Amino acid sequence: MQLIDIGANLTHDSFDHDRDAVLQRGREAGVVQMVVTGASRAHSPQALALAQAHPGELFATAGVHPHHATEYTAECDAEMRALLAHDEVVAVGECGLDYFRDFSPRPAQRRAFEMQLQSAVDTGKPLFLHQRDAHDDFVAMMKNFEGRLGPAVVHCFTGTREELFAYLDRDWHIGITGWLCDERRGQHLRELVKSIPAHRLMVETDAPYLLPRTVRPSPSHRRNEPMYLAHIVQELARDRGEDVAVTAANATATTRAFFGLPG
Repeated sequence: MQLIDIGANLTHDSFDHDRDAVLQRGREAGVVQMVVTGASRAHSPQALALAQAHPGELFATAGVHPHHATEYTAECDAEMRALLAHDEVVAVGECGLDYFRDFSPRPAQRRAFEMQLQSAVDTGKPLFLHQRDAHDDFVAMMKNFEGRLGPAVVHCFTGTREELFAYLDRDWHIGITGWLCDERRGQHLRELVKSIPAHRLMVETDAPYLLPRTVRPSPSHRRNEPMYLAHIVQELARDRGEDVAVTAANATATTRAFFGLPG
């Protein structure tokens, strides 16, 4: 299988001591390309640097997660736009709204999201989106840019059936993570993933977060990494009633078309 991890936070400091080994383990597990998430003013440039150090294998996004929305000043916007000018940066984000924890005030989140949506309009690059407990405001803000945005993927989808179909009705893509493997919180996804068309479905680890709880033997640590993407795809294929090779091939083809990645 050839797999592509569309969301790996490889700039996270938990990878500082063994990042090269993490990449190698991913390769050995069939992960041929990865999109490194840029989720803050500090980490988006680091994501680009990683992509430039691994041409053709690593790519990057550039954006500011809603948790960090207060840092999205005019100066920050200019910095993100400069990053987006690079070919290695394949999407705007991670951006969106998160009302679950409210680490940034909601008005600041909406302002940062609106500015990044405008960047997507101006650059024509796809959107790498985050939404948690903010569905109505999220959809309303996206609707304000309707007809001007390119492709969009709702990364790490964990929502309801109603949310899923609202996104699919708008032709947005869906990113599925190891949340699927969480018997406490992700059981509803087992049924929902059957409804995602193959040309709208992509896969990701969100490493180092969301280590799949069904990995056996269970590692002694809780750090997720790209090597576990194969396990997520196996579970996803089973839930969709597909051969794992079919699920993997479809997700990889969809991902390359979405981000414009080389074969």
